[in-house]
Amino acid sequence: MEDKSTKPEEKGFFEKVKETLEELWEGTKDTAEDIKDVTEDKYDDIAKKAAPVKRAIAKKLTATKTAVNEKASAATTEAKAVVKDVKAKADTKVKDTKAKADAEIKQVKAKAADVTKKQTPK
Repeated sequence: MEDKSTKPEEKGFFEKVKETLEELWEGTKDTAEDIKDVTEDKYDDIAKKAAPVKRAIAKKLTATKTAVNEKASAATTEAKAVVKDVKAKADTKVKDTKAKADAEIKQVKAKAADVTKKQTPK
């Protein structure tokens, strides 16, 4: 006697688990792809919104750098002018002081010569 059954063969427990896992895996992959697409779209949207802001910031940065450079240049020019003026005043003061000192030295030498003449025996 043959034990062949006319009923359809039922799936075993492990095959049912395997099919369930495959279905879950496929669903997860689909969800991940959907999330990836949404994320890329959001990134593109944010990049589009950020582009004008980046350009504006770059313009402001350039303008600020230019202003800072101009102010630094002006400050340097002023400092050089002040140094030049102070140096000129110092040179004038030194010349005046030297002239006064030379005059005083001449007077002291003249007095010393007079004193020497008076004290030397004839």
